[in-house]
Amino acid sequence: MHDFLVAIIAFVVLLGVMVVVHEFGHFAVARLCGVRVESFSLGFGPRLFGIRHGGTDYKVCLLPFGGYVKMTAENPGGEQPAGDPGAFTAHPRWQRMLIGLGGPAANFVLAFVAMTFYFGWINEEPAFEFKSTTIEWVVPGSAAERAGLAPGDLIRHFDADDNPGWEKVYARMTLDPNQTVPVTVERAGKLLQMAMRMPDKLNGEDLAGMLPQDLPGPIGIQEALPGTPAAQAGLRRGDIIQSVDGHPFHAESTLLAYMQAGQGKPLTLAVVRNGVALPPTVAQPALLDGKWGLGFMAAPPPIRSSPLPLAEALIRSRKFCVDGSILILQMLKHIATRKVSATQLTGPVGIARMAGDAAQMNGWYAKFFLAGEISLNLGIVNLLPFPILDGWMILLLLIESALRRDISRVIKERSYQAGLVLILIFFAFIIFSDITKLPLFTHTVK
Repeated sequence: MHDFLVAIIAFVVLLGVMVVVHEFGHFAVARLCGVRVESFSLGFGPRLFGIRHGGTDYKVCLLPFGGYVKMTAENPGGEQPAGDPGAFTAHPRWQRMLIGLGGPAANFVLAFVAMTFYFGWINEEPAFEFKSTTIEWVVPGSAAERAGLAPGDLIRHFDADDNPGWEKVYARMTLDPNQTVPVTVERAGKLLQMAMRMPDKLNGEDLAGMLPQDLPGPIGIQEALPGTPAAQAGLRRGDIIQSVDGHPFHAESTLLAYMQAGQGKPLTLAVVRNGVALPPTVAQPALLDGKWGLGFMAAPPPIRSSPLPLAEALIRSRKFCVDGSILILQMLKHIATRKVSATQLTGPVGIARMAGDAAQMNGWYAKFFLAGEISLNLGIVNLLPFPILDGWMILLLLIESALRRDISRVIKERSYQAGLVLILIFFAFIIFSDITKLPLFTHTVK
């Protein structure tokens, strides 16, 4: 219940910030162009409270999922006042296009500014740096095992990337479902060429059976919850798990995946307490919230803040925005060409889960990274030429500019109605897809 509440609160806050920034982009350009803005709303439905200033109603509404800016005469199906200089339609098409671009542009600016702030004032790094793309463990029967990958392998080439980081590997996997990609690993000083068949879809951060070693040290215990297998095995705060059944795991996620594959098989733990190795400890996993586990909280990895000079922070932020935008466009292209299933897209339920996870993670990186990614997504998606999105309005204005006359009001109205129906259907599909990815429906790591 606690995780659910955190996810909901984090989602509402994150979505609220994104929407306010997006709508402020439209609002600011509209006001600069002299268009009358009747209302600036955070949320939909009945008005809860707000203030009226300068002819604009700044309000908060009952349903906090979204928001809008209402300009005079912007709705093609509404009343179009004649001779009103403040009406949206009374302004040149190039100004109306700028207003349409204002929202997405504000989201790009937000992502860039947020990541510049992160890199320039925070920039968390592991206290003990470990950047190698080394495989810590391979799930039996997984795509990774079928390809011949083994624990300890160092990935030197994956698909089109040389010496990729784990984020690159994951990004490539999302773009190549049901495709066979070349993989080169270094094992015992030798390079081995392999071919790996990508799964049709990824569940969460599942890497088709590859568990990454992204931490240098063993698993530390922050707390053994009372009455759980960890407490029954005698584990205490401050203990260090050096190995599990002889495997030197470094992350709790790897241990969890190992337990799912073992389906409750007893574990032999090599534990160090206060610098002294204890006799081998046997622990019996139990089903906790539908998954095999021991019931302890892992100690978060130590991190340190290493802010970058402003010039370097700007470069890193630009790279984040460019790489993120390219990946989003590649994903949309692969969906359009049916190389990737639309089920790979994440909707409100999935975003809420990610927001909740990021809110509870140690440090600031996950929070800024998620906010930046969602802001880029919002900016790019709104530029798509699809009815009711900003890109559709811009496209119609470009067509009108080429024709040198207005498109029929009836055609505009029908296109927006059809677009609304399609968006609602697509929205329902994405929510259903999100729900099927919840832990309730995905008990095992594959």
